[in-house]
Amino acid sequence: MNVNPIIHESWKEALRYEFTQPYMSELKEFLVEEKKHYTLFPRGNDIFNAFNLCPFDTVKVVILGQDPYHGEGQAHGLSFSVQQGVPLPPSLQNIFKELVDDIRCSFPKNGDLSGWATQGVLLLNTLLTVRKGEPFSHKERGWETFTDQVIKTLSARREHIVFILWGAHAGKKSALIDETKHCILKAPHPSPLSSYRGFFGSKPFSKTNEYLSRYGILPIDWTL
Repeated sequence: MNVNPIIHESWKEALRYEFTQPYMSELKEFLVEEKKHYTLFPRGNDIFNAFNLCPFDTVKVVILGQDPYHGEGQAHGLSFSVQQGVPLPPSLQNIFKELVDDIRCSFPKNGDLSGWATQGVLLLNTLLTVRKGEPFSHKERGWETFTDQVIKTLSARREHIVFILWGAHAGKKSALIDETKHCILKAPHPSPLSSYRGFFGSKPFSKTNEYLSRYGILPIDWTL
């Protein structure tokens, strides 16, 4: 794993202070050591994929996930997304079911959400790396501090972003967001364990576009 992955210049500038902090050096050392003993996902050059496909000034929407998929070939640096040709994980299947019901589009042919990212949807996980087969294995190593700062920086320096927070873990991040400047959409997680508690029928895709349109921002084409 490349432990010096490239991040888009706009994010490097926006988060310049974070990259100088001791916790980031400690996180890098941790990943170097982990790489000696474990297979890590996503691959090194994909760690900052969400940021590279969605520069700081283009962010219109943030969809917050937890940690990367931990199965072979799944994670590629975008929350909830899997690479083309990979079977859809259950949560993504449910996201697509809600998408079809919400905007009356066809069911997507694959789970690669890059097409959303390039339109301004930051597909952000709170943790950006994981050991193969071990969910949450990289928690409390520094990633949470970094991604909290991403949210805070977007909240402070931008306006009229839609933050889509699915599940209790993501919902807690609303405390980092200025609701007078941004839109927060909360719902249960799309996991099969919780999706029937209110995720289905929450209509996040149409609500997002209604909000963006209200402020003269080009809406997202959610079809894939």
